[in-house]
Amino acid sequence: MNDKWNLFQKFLITQEQQVSITDFLINSAVIVVLIIILEFTYVKCARTISNRRQFAGNLLLIAFTTMLIISIVKTSLALSLGLVGALSIVRFRAAIKEPEELAYIFFAISIGLGLGANQTLVVIVAFVVAMLIIWGRFFIKGKSTTQNLYLNVSAQSGVVELDDVVKIVQQIFGKYFLKRYDENGQLIEASFLIDSPHPNKLTEFKKQLKKFGEDVRVSFVESKSF
Repeated sequence: MNDKWNLFQKFLITQEQQVSITDFLINSAVIVVLIIILEFTYVKCARTISNRRQFAGNLLLIAFTTMLIISIVKTSLALSLGLVGALSIVRFRAAIKEPEELAYIFFAISIGLGLGANQTLVVIVAFVVAMLIIWGRFFIKGKSTTQNLYLNVSAQSGVVELDDVVKIVQQIFGKYFLKRYDENGQLIEASFLIDSPHPNKLTEFKKQLKKFGEDVRVSFVESKSF
């Protein structure tokens, strides 16, 4: 029994290999190029309400960190087992409210995983296919809809209900998309994606909401400014 245990320990020790610096530098250059393209794609094609430029700036660090971890861990079974233990201790908490943000994070992680495993060609091919799909859908949907203005409404909880805001939005602006709704014990916030209306409609909308009280806050933001 002791002989088997000693053999297993020896196997763990002898499995360690040095990371190829040349391959690592090549993959680093590739990941920088791919993530820059991904960041540009996210800023232009995403439909999230959050600050897209600020969020996109995190994708390179996420992908590069993933590649670095995989490049080191793949050289040793002991390191792989240690990584499992480390991840069971660390708890990540991130306020990801948009599914689209989560999709781009996983995309960046998958790029880091592939390049960390030296699957450069597969990663590049998959990246090109994904870009064709994303940009193709962007141009198709861009021609079919003209919604490009974010309407944000904030009010005290209990004073204004979501149904009241939706009725006014539909009455004045017509077609709309509810992008986000948050409510707690003190405040409700709703964000809509609407067509860029005539200024008179914006004024009328504010007047309609003022009947619920002076604490109602309204803001209009052009979507491309995020």
